[in-house]
Amino acid sequence: MSDIIQLLPDHVANQIAAGEVVQRPASVIKELIENAVDSGATSIQIIVKDAGRSLIQVIDNGSGMSVTDVRMAFERHATSKIRTTEDIYNIHTKGFRGEALASIAAVAQVETKTKKDEDEIGTQLVIEGGEVRNQDPIVCAVGTSISVKNLFYNVPARRNFLKSNQVEFRHIQDEFQRVAMAHENISFFLHHNDAEIYHLKAGNLKQRIAQIFGKKLNTQIISVEEDTEIVKVKGFVGKPDAAKKSRGEQFFFVNDRYIRSGYLHNAIVDAFESLLPTGYTPSYFLYLEIDPSKIDINIHPTKTEIKFEDEALIFTILRAAVKHALGQFNITPSLDFEQDPNWAFIPSAKEDTEIKMPEITVDSSFNPFEHQQARAPKPSDIKANLDFYNDAVELEIENNHAHQLFESDDFQDTFEVIQWMNQYLVVEYRGELLIIDQHRAHQKILFEKFIHSNNGNALVQQMLFPIELELSPNDRQKLINVEQQLMSFGFDISLEEEVIQINAIPVDVQQEDVVAVFMDFIEELEYQEELELDNTFAKILAKNAAVKKGMALKAEQMQTLVEELLKLPNPNYTPYGRPVFVQMNTSDIKKTLQ
Repeated sequence: MSDIIQLLPDHVANQIAAGEVVQRPASVIKELIENAVDSGATSIQIIVKDAGRSLIQVIDNGSGMSVTDVRMAFERHATSKIRTTEDIYNIHTKGFRGEALASIAAVAQVETKTKKDEDEIGTQLVIEGGEVRNQDPIVCAVGTSISVKNLFYNVPARRNFLKSNQVEFRHIQDEFQRVAMAHENISFFLHHNDAEIYHLKAGNLKQRIAQIFGKKLNTQIISVEEDTEIVKVKGFVGKPDAAKKSRGEQFFFVNDRYIRSGYLHNAIVDAFESLLPTGYTPSYFLYLEIDPSKIDINIHPTKTEIKFEDEALIFTILRAAVKHALGQFNITPSLDFEQDPNWAFIPSAKEDTEIKMPEITVDSSFNPFEHQQARAPKPSDIKANLDFYNDAVELEIENNHAHQLFESDDFQDTFEVIQWMNQYLVVEYRGELLIIDQHRAHQKILFEKFIHSNNGNALVQQMLFPIELELSPNDRQKLINVEQQLMSFGFDISLEEEVIQINAIPVDVQQEDVVAVFMDFIEELEYQEELELDNTFAKILAKNAAVKKGMALKAEQMQTLVEELLKLPNPNYTPYGRPVFVQMNTSDIKKTLQ
């Protein structure tokens, strides 16, 4: 029987290894930028086309490579970062495994131009699918330029699994931000399809955060700084009132390397205990400096996971550092230990006020057992009972699941509607009592209207004075990516320098609701891979444009609202799945009153 076990060819082994290292275009961006940082560059430029499918080019002014080094750089497990096993536990650079370039070259067409400062000419190396095509001398600037073209051209299955350009470029932006935030002393430039997305100048950490996430963040973050023998913590955390429902502005860096850690995230959440509404997450940009021998980063090829020698201690120090920062800036309640407790609560009086002894009067004729007439209720008692009743009704509407009330062709066209507490519409319909949440009813009506009118024929109102939104480059790009969908709903937006200008809005949206609508748009676009944009935008528009609870309605408005609701095929639930009304028949009322 012949032998069946064989050694894989290098190009096959590299393609297999590329499956872990090169998962998508953003993976290539990360590896190339980190190599540029390790080369000592002070300026790094990234050029991307078609979200990395056609071209990814990274240009730096670092140390460059010699003729031999540039060829060795694309060999498997060839690296300048470590020499022995012990070096793995004393890592001060981004890369050290020697896998990235070989993996990238195995699944793309790669052209490298590089030159060292002491050399008169540079070197050009072309590799396609892991095979060297040519290596020639070339005149070029000091540093390195690596162009990755047609990623996954020889692995069609991998290329077919890539998401839309919008999604892939969002991942590229994420990787770009993580490296740029770890190295505020380096200038970074990012271009996509010949458009400049980021132009980050070298500066301090706070300036870099503002460059990426917008200047408004400057007033929403506070400084964190703690220096211990175990770990040094520095950075910024967001104020509680700037917290968001979505996650996206949470960053941990260990020795200038971005990491993910749900355990450390919980330390931050614990520090904000009782300061945040349920479901909200604080922003944070925290940098930990720790002895490299106390951590292990050789967990995964992406190097975003890390193990600490004493993770519980890091957790405690991090939580204490954030708590201290919040207390220092009077974000959390504090006790004044300098105040003399003996004098803390003594009331003061005017100098010319005569101090009198307190007098006590007693009704000697009072008999507690004597029958008294019922006391008339005070206004405060009435209000308290009414508030309790209102809360009970609200709970009833929240928890009752209304069934289908009638068939679409069974409609009563005459009924009387009254508004209760400026929140609910009460109507008798075919022998049943309906209590309708006016906000949810209008939300349902508008949702159906927006869904059926988003074909580019939506009625719009031009803004006499356009609304301007100052957003981060990332958020601006998100809106530009969905400009066509926004236009179909009646929005007209344009990019003016660093702001998004809103020139027209749908007729059913009030001007004062526009900012909230766009903030919700951006939040929904944050981390969702694929969105049903039409459905999502219609839900957001309906939620923000619907009449609010507490708004008094005219009789004609109430009548129209109920009529339009009851004519819908399924009026029972809002687009978010919440009940619109609760219904009661005679037997329900009799049972309640028994």
